[in-house]
Amino acid sequence: MSLVLGAALGLGLLLMLSPLIWPASPDAPAARRPAGSRIRDELRLAGLGGVPIAVVALVTALLGLAAGAVVYAVFSLPMLSAVAAVLGSLLVPVLVHRRASRRRAANRAVWPEVVDHLVASVRAGVSLPDGVAALADLGPAATRPDFAAFATDYARTGSFSVALDRLKAALADPVADRLVETLRMAREVGGGELTTVLRNLARYLREDAALRGELRARQSWIRNAARLGVAAPWVLLVVLATKPETIAAYDSAAGSVLLLVGVTVSFVAYRAMIALGRLPEERRWFR
Repeated sequence: MSLVLGAALGLGLLLMLSPLIWPASPDAPAARRPAGSRIRDELRLAGLGGVPIAVVALVTALLGLAAGAVVYAVFSLPMLSAVAAVLGSLLVPVLVHRRASRRRAANRAVWPEVVDHLVASVRAGVSLPDGVAALADLGPAATRPDFAAFATDYARTGSFSVALDRLKAALADPVADRLVETLRMAREVGGGELTTVLRNLARYLREDAALRGELRARQSWIRNAARLGVAAPWVLLVVLATKPETIAAYDSAAGSVLLLVGVTVSFVAYRAMIALGRLPEERRWFR
């Protein structure tokens, strides 16, 4: 029996470490994207496209140091201060990712309307550049600034392809990539089935948005309960840390180990909860 349990434990540890031991193949689409590119996409979606990554890193480091210093000044616990510094440094990435996720979800809801406007423009005989530029006035409010920038780029350069590349970089969205490449192909090689392709794309986007909305509504209370379960012990620890005997108990080697184990367990549990509840996101295939 002990042999079976040991083998099961070893297999579990091997599965946990497998992403580090055997990383993804370089041929995978996600592996071809550098980390800086993904960070820039997140910043663009969060409305911080003009902020350099170095500035974001500097602010992240400063917030981490400030959080660690404040906690150490209040509780005088080195391990708890280190935990606070790590959490403080994660504040900016978490906020940027949350804003980017909300922008991505909002765009997913308006893309069918964008496609419908393009279909109407194509059927009315409007040229593709003019139809795309008209979205700066007729399209959804969330995407109007990006299409207005496209209209300015196209008027300045006269190149539909260059303006599309800049539009795709500004939108930083998988659906936008697919739409832009469809318009580029129709512009360069022609296509009598453009309206059919766009209508099919709009129908697929509506069905996908409805399904995702239903799944998120069902998962929201589970995810919130899991977050509360992870945060509750640390809130209790902060409350108990107001007593001198609690600080004395944790200001030791055993207390530091206990805090470290608690942080590790909380992190693993939270990441497992996020991974189990995460819906698959489309990748940006056209870069």
